[in-house]
Amino acid sequence: MSHLSRRDLFRASGAGLLTLTAGGALAACGGSGSGSAPGGDADSGIVTVWSWATAADALRGVVPAFEKDNPGIKVDVQDIGEPAIWDKITVGLAAGGQGLGDVLHIGCDYLPGYLEKFPGGLADLSGFGADAHKDAFAKGLWPVVTGKDGHAYALPWEVNPLGFFYRKDYFDKAGIDVDSLTTWDDLIATADRFKAANPGIALIGLNKAANPTPDLDFAQSLMQLQGAFYFDLRGRITVGSEPAVRALTVVKRLEEAGLIGDTPGVQSWPPVMKAGKLAVAAMPVWVAHYLEKKFPDQSGDWRLAKPLAVTPGGKRTALVNSTHLAVSASSPRRRAAWRFVEYALTRPASVNAMFNAGGVFPALTAAYSDPLYSAPSAFYGGQPVLRTFADLATEGGDPTNYSGDYARALKLVSDAQTKVLLKAADPAAVLQDAAKQLAQQTGRGLA
Repeated sequence: MSHLSRRDLFRASGAGLLTLTAGGALAACGGSGSGSAPGGDADSGIVTVWSWATAADALRGVVPAFEKDNPGIKVDVQDIGEPAIWDKITVGLAAGGQGLGDVLHIGCDYLPGYLEKFPGGLADLSGFGADAHKDAFAKGLWPVVTGKDGHAYALPWEVNPLGFFYRKDYFDKAGIDVDSLTTWDDLIATADRFKAANPGIALIGLNKAANPTPDLDFAQSLMQLQGAFYFDLRGRITVGSEPAVRALTVVKRLEEAGLIGDTPGVQSWPPVMKAGKLAVAAMPVWVAHYLEKKFPDQSGDWRLAKPLAVTPGGKRTALVNSTHLAVSASSPRRRAAWRFVEYALTRPASVNAMFNAGGVFPALTAAYSDPLYSAPSAFYGGQPVLRTFADLATEGGDPTNYSGDYARALKLVSDAQTKVLLKAADPAAVLQDAAKQLAQQTGRGLA
């Protein structure tokens, strides 16, 4: 649900989209690019790091230990702000790297677009030895940081495995055992029982009219559970694919069953949730802390389960988004910058210190052996919710290619979903039409 993206509510980390103009012009996310050779740049000096909000604060916590272990390097972490950071990175890349920080915190929906539109703008980290860490992160993330040349241009920092948060009290009233549900079809089949026991309570909330912004996080997660998205890893359009149609069909069936509550506007989801009018949040790991922080009076009511599959026997894991640290190719301190990135993101002590400080859920799987991931949560009835997410991240998911044309795809698919929700349109028809329009707008081929 994009109206509940962390960029809207936490301004701390997560995903988004970026549209530029034609000559240096559109960057959102994708997969290509080539970086400059790593040789000859400084291994000391002041390294500037661009990030935002709590993520920047968490990075600052790593600096003292890093500087102690790496004499000659000083680190200046700057909170650029979000979304301001995207404009600054875009302008810097379009200007050949002028004015950029040495280390850049970049979301999964921007990184591939930067590689596509500004080849050579980000440093080739494979030349510094990044490939040695290829298997250290949640499965499915390495292709996201890899260009068409097979080289790595960032290291994963945050990962957001999908979860299924639900109000146990509401499901108990209806006599529904969530542990017995394995697919969304299973859940839809309980609609009459659920509604009879919980009048006025919706299962999920969606901004049906997509006003003022698209609300596709839920539909996207259904695609990702099937290993699909708007584009395949070769950049071909998959908007009209069978997995995409199945995803939007689930949305339509939920609407027809009367299980979707309308949450229009950018900030309407929180008050609806606070009022106890929604029973499910099919959302990623960062929501675990959000629910606990924002709705303390609902403590003990919530539980967490693995995501429901879209098809019988289908996957119940998905990595819905991630963020990464990259090094500017124009930096005269690329080697020193790389040393900080490697220190911060490949050591369990570092990523867990950042996580404990309020930072993001780490992509480094070695971090999950820390006892903090097995600690019970009173808010979730004693469940060790972080352990569930650690297991989901370890299992991993299929890589998602946002591509440099994510913004265009998002708008077209959002329009398609609105037609399904408000006009009962056929998912296959509207998605195939969206795919054709996207092909015309971008010149990309259909998969």
